[in-house]
Amino acid sequence: MTRLAVFDCDGTLVDSQANICRAMELAFVSAQLMPPDRSAIRRIVGLSLVEAVARLAPAAEPALHAAVAEDYKQHFRAMRTNGGLAEEPLFDGIAEVLEQLADDGWLLGVATGKSDRGLSLLLAHHGLTHRFVTLQTADRHPSKPHPSMLQLAMAEAGAEPQDTVMIGDTSFDIAMAAAAGVHPIGVAWGYHSVAELTAAGASHVLEHASALPALAQALCPAREAVRG
Repeated sequence: MTRLAVFDCDGTLVDSQANICRAMELAFVSAQLMPPDRSAIRRIVGLSLVEAVARLAPAAEPALHAAVAEDYKQHFRAMRTNGGLAEEPLFDGIAEVLEQLADDGWLLGVATGKSDRGLSLLLAHHGLTHRFVTLQTADRHPSKPHPSMLQLAMAEAGAEPQDTVMIGDTSFDIAMAAAAGVHPIGVAWGYHSVAELTAAGASHVLEHASALPALAQALCPAREAVRG
């Protein structure tokens, strides 16, 4: 059997809120819109960009949503190029947990609202590229909570839903896990509250990453492969 642990990125693996909030503020200013409060921006982290902008500016036309999303990408690239990006640190214990899960025989994946380029650069920066066998981004999928990211991750890894866990910090991650039929695990260190994660259907909400390996083992105990 194959056991697969899929992680959200922003708010789960790394704390990236400063850069996301700054780029979104700049994009709204470029569109001559009042920038949202940072608390509102943090709540849409994990969605695909156009969907995120639509939630932040529901009265605007779809064409403006798309334009702001494009401006966001341009501002983020400019921040990266001119050295304006703030550090996006791994959350406490994440590196050790990824290593432990791999040692325990788990395959690892990412399902994120980031772009392919953004995710690739982030994982390379933290020396984590080699840890993941499947990377699913907003470039190739509908926005969370659509299950497409998890469905393709499982197909690429050769895993079944009962042997897959999804770890995320937002209700979008938990709803995506439920839609794909995998085990939904919330984390308390990200951008949605524990109450929201529980209401969305999280079976467990972790206070620290170190609790994940034991929980994942309990949810997906190793099974002997069926042989002919």
